[in-house]
Amino acid sequence: MKNIFTPLFLLVFITTAWSQKVEIPVDTTVTTNHSVTINSKNIDYTATTGMQPLWNNDGEPIASLFYTYYKRSDVKNTENRPLVISFNGGPGSASVWMHVAYTGPRVLKIDDEGYPIQPYGIKENPHSILDVADIVYVNPVNTGYSRPIPDEDGKVDREKFFGVQADIKYLAEWLNTFVSRNERWLSPKYLIGESYGTTRVSGLALELQNSQWMYLNGVILVSPTEIGIDRDGPVGIANRLPYFAAAAWYHDALPAELQNKELEDLLEEVENYTINELTPVLVKGGFSETAKKEEAAEKMAYYSGISKEVILQNNLDVDYRFFWKELKRKDGVTVGRLDSRYLGIDAKEAGDSPDYNAELTSWLHSFTPAINHYLRQDLNFETDLKYYMFGPVHPWDRSGDNSGENLRQAMAQNPNLDVMIQSGYFDGAATYFNAKYTMWQLDPSGKMKDRLSFKGYESGHMMYLRAEDLKNANEDIREFIENSLPKEGAPAKY
Repeated sequence: MKNIFTPLFLLVFITTAWSQKVEIPVDTTVTTNHSVTINSKNIDYTATTGMQPLWNNDGEPIASLFYTYYKRSDVKNTENRPLVISFNGGPGSASVWMHVAYTGPRVLKIDDEGYPIQPYGIKENPHSILDVADIVYVNPVNTGYSRPIPDEDGKVDREKFFGVQADIKYLAEWLNTFVSRNERWLSPKYLIGESYGTTRVSGLALELQNSQWMYLNGVILVSPTEIGIDRDGPVGIANRLPYFAAAAWYHDALPAELQNKELEDLLEEVENYTINELTPVLVKGGFSETAKKEEAAEKMAYYSGISKEVILQNNLDVDYRFFWKELKRKDGVTVGRLDSRYLGIDAKEAGDSPDYNAELTSWLHSFTPAINHYLRQDLNFETDLKYYMFGPVHPWDRSGDNSGENLRQAMAQNPNLDVMIQSGYFDGAATYFNAKYTMWQLDPSGKMKDRLSFKGYESGHMMYLRAEDLKNANEDIREFIENSLPKEGAPAKY
């Protein structure tokens, strides 16, 4: 036996000793030609995937960012052709979700409600916005194939990449290079971000104007974070209730008179109660009259599908994780965080929070094989780098998050800049009512409210996974772009 295994050991040792490190492509592109049918019209386009460097002040590459750029082939004059720049969130998430499930020319093979099916893969997206705009999907450092480039000592300065302000600053520099290389300075430009990507694009709106002198026509916030707008304390607690009602309505956990309402009619009722009655009770905290607290608990139970007793035990402060565990506890399942339509099974029915995020495991089930196959087989981008669905970006410096105020300033400085928010009613992480609250608080003066709009969908964080909302949400983007393009020759002024 000893003689049999020794040559094998030596072979493995020699192979390992002579193997090379995985190379990080610094500056490379691959372009392929494709077509897609959108709204019954054939669209020819090119897809360019590649790695574009980010340089330091000495002109040395310090990172290489992976991107995919879709450009309609039959449009030669790009001065009137919008460019949409797309980011996902995390932080640490690849720009995969909106790429192969929302706005791009190809989407996942999933069922009509967004659940994974096999065989995995992609198909044409008949609702893509490529008919009205070119699109680039950008992966920040340590997401997708994007990587930092170590210095001569093999070290990476993490402070240059992994924080709210650092992220915004270096991405603005990178976008300047991209726009210049692809001759898109004359094009109307739009940023779209999802989840933490909304923090990113809100900050970028002002950074691009102030540091790159690049002005935008629109910013689209998909399932937005708080973008630095405070809502702690009683307001934060009260703001949960409309989402609780939406999730409970979906799971048929409300009284019949509420279940029989259209969802948006129900939510309008719950929102009015939240603002006008619940918040004042919570503001007084432990000094609220006992009768008022009892009344509030009863109403919260009525709208949320969980018991008055449990709500009082929590002093009216029912947090999200407890709700995801409690709503269907009697049925032995939990509900999802990012999309509460999804169900999970925990080891124990007891407890205060789910064991895992039921929706996220479902999404990774279908997204991961699809993107890895698509980039290599369809777009011909080959590398031995691992595609980071979620990359190593933590610890993340969250200090100095003024992204909401940055977006307001960008709008104030640029009369042509409009903002649209898109939210799923069943999203328990970036709730639709918090998104509305963000919109209401973004411009305290109210002077720009006609340039802010909100769209809601009967789905979750990634509303586009539901077939009906894939169509509707893309159409909303299409209309937003068309409506935010100024008439030729119209001056940008107040």
